[in-house]
Amino acid sequence: MPDKTLDAKTIDLLRDLPELIPVMRDSFEEWTIRTFNREQHECRNYLSPNRRDFYKILLVTGGAGIFTMGLNTYYIDEPTILFIHPNDIISWKNLSSERENNLSAGYYSLFKKSFIQNHPQLKATIDKFGLFSEKAKSVIRLAGADVAVLTRFFARMQEEELLGDAFNEEAMGAYLQLLMVESARIAHYPEPDNVSEEYGHIHRFFDLLENETAHINIETPIRIKTAKEFAESLSIHPNHLNALLKKHTGQNVSTHIRNRLLEETKVLLIQTDWALQDIGYSVGFAEQPNFNLFFKKNTGLTPAEFRRNYRAS
Repeated sequence: MPDKTLDAKTIDLLRDLPELIPVMRDSFEEWTIRTFNREQHECRNYLSPNRRDFYKILLVTGGAGIFTMGLNTYYIDEPTILFIHPNDIISWKNLSSERENNLSAGYYSLFKKSFIQNHPQLKATIDKFGLFSEKAKSVIRLAGADVAVLTRFFARMQEEELLGDAFNEEAMGAYLQLLMVESARIAHYPEPDNVSEEYGHIHRFFDLLENETAHINIETPIRIKTAKEFAESLSIHPNHLNALLKKHTGQNVSTHIRNRLLEETKVLLIQTDWALQDIGYSVGFAEQPNFNLFFKKNTGLTPAEFRRNYRAS
């Protein structure tokens, strides 16, 4: 059996792979639920350090990989269904290869928090079974008969999405509930492995980064934003943290912080009517010229130009 840890190979960031997850946060496209066939989307090594605004149900029926959720690792080489909460920091290391005729197969469905809010019965099912919130229940091994049943539900959701009539979202919500009921009935929960010490440091960094940025607003601006400050909060030497992130993700601490602040800035520019000075202050810039310089250096546009171009389009 392969080593159950993430090795020194660089893994991609999920947000940089739009072809892997076709509905990324920074696309801001209008959607509430989507379903995809894994055979049609390349499986690559990736890390999703940022909390997302959607839930994910992943059905693996072919191929192999190492899935990490928080500080637990699962070696997946047999049919498995996974329930991924928006707050989960996750990674996937693909072990499938065309040479071994061990290609990825299965489905995954993404649905936004707003979809749940508009479907109270779905919310009640999520709360009742705890598949997303109780981590011991989020990964379920499947037998052959289970695979056939769950695959049909995913296939029907895809059909409903393509149909696109007035009732398709209601139907997809019902299939999501059936997925959870059937999965809870099966209830074969594998024991996870602990992640390596190195990956533990990486997870804690991204968890802290997300905690610092996920709720930015004018009343609670970002508290720490330098590599040194993050390292001190994690009780780790800045050089060591920098080396770990560079080794596993190809990017250093400062780059991750910068990219996350840029993401949050874009969200605030597009989804709020806040004054530019207030947005700059919220992401750590007391002076408006410094905020403008930071944003333009990394995007090619000033904050005002970015907001104006998005609204015009």
